[in-house]
Order: sequence, then structure tokens, then C-alpha cells
Amino acid sequence: MARRSREKTAIAEQAPEVRVTNFNEVCLGYTLDEGKLEAARCLQCRNAPCIEACPVMIDIPGFILQIREGNLEEAAKILKKYTNLPAICGRVCPQEKQCEMVCKLGKAKNFEPVAIGKLERLVGDWALDNDYSEDLVLPDEKKGKVAVVGSGPSGLTVAGDLAKAGYDVTIFEALHSAGGVLSYGIPEFRLPKKIVKQEIGTIEKLGVKIETNVVVGKTIDMEEIMSEFDACYLAVGAGTPNFMGISGTSLNGVYSSSEYLTRINLMHGYEFPRFDTPIKDSKHVVVIGGGNVAMDSARSAKRIGAEKVSIIYRRSLEELPARIEEYHHSVEEGIEYYWQTNPVEYLDDGTGAVGGVKVVKMALGEPDESGRRRPSPIPGSEFIIEADAVIEAIGQGANKVLLTTFPELKLNKWGYVDADPETGKTSVPGVFAGGDIVTGAATVILAMGAGKVAANEIMKYVEEKKVASGKSK
Repeated sequence: MARRSREKTAIAEQAPEVRVTNFNEVCLGYTLDEGKLEAARCLQCRNAPCIEACPVMIDIPGFILQIREGNLEEAAKILKKYTNLPAICGRVCPQEKQCEMVCKLGKAKNFEPVAIGKLERLVGDWALDNDYSEDLVLPDEKKGKVAVVGSGPSGLTVAGDLAKAGYDVTIFEALHSAGGVLSYGIPEFRLPKKIVKQEIGTIEKLGVKIETNVVVGKTIDMEEIMSEFDACYLAVGAGTPNFMGISGTSLNGVYSSSEYLTRINLMHGYEFPRFDTPIKDSKHVVVIGGGNVAMDSARSAKRIGAEKVSIIYRRSLEELPARIEEYHHSVEEGIEYYWQTNPVEYLDDGTGAVGGVKVVKMALGEPDESGRRRPSPIPGSEFIIEADAVIEAIGQGANKVLLTTFPELKLNKWGYVDADPETGKTSVPGVFAGGDIVTGAATVILAMGAGKVAANEIMKYVEEKKVASGKSK
């Protein structure tokens, strides 16, 4: 057998100078031959730690072996047993902090881990391109009716798993397009909307109904849902923007990342005037934050014409929470960084619009509860950064519309739904919850993991409910 390459198989990408002029996908994906070459690097471990590190417990060595053999249909069959969204996960999951982090090949000296995420994308894309679907026999008589509130990754996962098990599932989505954060929060160059729509289409083929423009808590209330359905899963996400609240926040040109990315991603602001969603024509954009949302905001600003885009982060590169791949891409695209820096005031340009950001340098002390070093301001280190637009990407809070109209539902001290992490059960019988509305803003794959757990618990609940009511056969 040929010696394994120490490095991952190279993957094609748009050149930086080209991609900053468009919203097309940056990473172009593996060809089958490239995928087979990368799959051959897998050690096929008997006790594969990558499976345990995956929130949805995919048989990673199993599907990679099928790629190595050139059998993408069998690889897709394996993947579909564990995930309803492989083409999405292969693009946006933080594999470097999960399955790839524990890859035994990557633990060997001078070896990179297997490119598990890129291989998942290869199979997921093949399944979509070839209209592959599982050999499922769905019963005519459904086992029960379940409502899902929210069509993001957690909601889609629980809906897909329940539909496969023979349940009648309806998803209620507040926006005009399904997908949740997959549609409004992640830019086209990282996750094409075509892929999102195709993956949602595979869920609908299972019989799942999706009703858009339905705001639960306004259009309909939870009392109506609970009277019509046997159980309900809440997956409304955490899309309420947080602001630092410093002086000048109300100036024109100061955005939350939620608004900025929604305007671009869901409302096609980057195609104005073809789509009637204008975005401010800014030349010097400053983004506050260090997560993937900050990267997405900065890289989007660059693509819609900003001459200079800077990211202000109060810690160092070592603590940066964003995916390292996204950071590297941002540097290649000319995004500048102010490390260990924090804004203290947004400055008025004299017209009621932002004209600059007053910042202070930060010193890093001992690690806090997140494991990152705690920053504190250095007196007298203030300086000003020119800016005609500021985007705050410092996290989101719980969506309040449903929560404020459902007082029976217990919340935790941060305002998120208080749900059992092992089951998804809430304080209200028959109501389950998962994803960002429980954990706060997290990753797509963690939200999917919560959906898989809840799906099993919902099935148990509905069956027990039938028995208790004497309807069991």
C-alpha cells in the first residue's frame, strides 16, 4: 500500500483577488479522484475517536471507506443514517474542533488529520446532484402529529428523524424562507442558498410540511399548537442581537451582525438594485468580535465594496473562537486585525452618522470561565479608527416573541429555554426544545445533535401518551 501523505489532499479554491469581487463559494470541493486520495489516508481505526467526537455520531470510517472504494452511493447511505444535512455540515461544521481534532492520523508527528468535513461535503453534494434518497417505506397511517417551531438545523433534524419514523410533522417558520440561520446568517460564499434549499427539499420529500410566514406567539399561539399536535419541538434559535451599549450606538451606520447579514443573505442585499434591499455604501468598515459571525460580516463587507475592513477583537489570535479556516481566508482577502483592542465609543461625523471608533488596548490576564484569558483595558492607550460603518458581532440572545407569550415555559437565568440536555424536555409536558434557544448561539452540528436527541424522546413521549389514553394497539 502506498505511503500516506502527511498533508491533506489539496482542495481547489477561488483565488483571493477574484473571490472578493463575488459571492460565489470560496472552496470548490473535492473531485471523486481527490476524495479517493484523501480517503486513502484514513487509518480505519477500530475504536474510532472521530465517531465519539461527532455530535450526531456519524460512522466516519464507514463512509470514508466507501469513498476510497469509489462507491459514493453506499457512502451516502451511511451518512443519511446519521445526518439529514450532510452537504451543509460538510461546509460549516467546525471539524477541526471535533472529529478532526481527535483523528489518530492527526496525532502522529507531522501528519495532518483526515479532511473529514471535505469528504462529507463530497458525498453530500453527490447525493443532491444525483437526487439520492434513502430506501424508506413510510407508513400511510402516521404514529402521531408533531409541530416544530423553527426551520433551522435543529428543527430540520428533528423533523427529518420523526418523519422517517412515521410521524406527521409540520414546521412553522416565521420568515418567508426556510432554513433559519442557514439562510439568514451564513453568507453565500460559505454556504450557497442552493445547497440549503436542496437539503430542505430532501426533508420535504419525507413528508414534512413547512409553513412559512407563521410567527408562533403572534400568528398562532402555543395553546392552538398543543391542542392540534401530540408534541411540539421549539427550535426558534437565538437571533436577537446583542449590543455593547457604548456611547454612539444609535448613530447611523452602526449595525448588529444579525441585521447586516440578514439584509445580505436572506434579502439579497448584495444584488441591489436587482433586489430591493439597499446596503449602505461604506468605505471603511469596522467589525467588533472574533467569532464566525464576525468573519462572515467582515468578508461580506469586503465583497460589497468596502475599501478597508478591520476586525477589532479584545483578545489575541490564540483565543480567537472563529474557525481557523475562516480566519485564514479573511487574511487572504485583506481583512485587517486590531488584536487586544476594544471599542469604548462610536464617534459622530457631525451628521448623525458614525465617523470613527474610539478604542482602548487590552491586557490579557488569567483565563476566565470560557478558558480564554480575561481582557482588561490599559489606561491611556486609547486611539481612534476611522469608520463609516460598524458591525457588532458580539453574540445574540433568545428570540422573545414566542417566549413572552408562553409564560408556562421555564427559562434559565440567561433567558433561554430551560430544557434537559439529555432529553430536550422542558417544564411543559409535550414541549421539547433544543439548539440555540437552549444553549445560546452555538454551532450547526450541536443544534443538529440536540434535534436527534429530542426526536427519540418525542417518539417515546407520544407512544407513552397513546398507552395512557388507551389508544395503543
